[in-house]
Amino acid sequence: MQTRKHSVIESLANVVIGFLAAVFIQIVIFPLFGICISLGSNLLIGGCFTALSVIRIYALRRWFTRKTERNDRAVDKSSS
Repeated sequence: MQTRKHSVIESLANVVIGFLAAVFIQIVIFPLFGICISLGSNLLIGGCFTALSVIRIYALRRWFTRKTERNDRAVDKSSS
């Protein structure tokens, strides 16, 4: 079973990599669409999406963990 702490660590590692990729892609792609903004603005936009990603990933991970735990308990009770 995955602990809450492990869920947070995994989620943060996943999102940091996503953040770096997203900022790089924004820097390359935005100018192709006529969107020219500073590095600071790119980092801020990336940061907003990153914060939402951390919350989303963590919440989904915990929801699936709880669902699995409930299913495991139901199976244990039915086999007793």
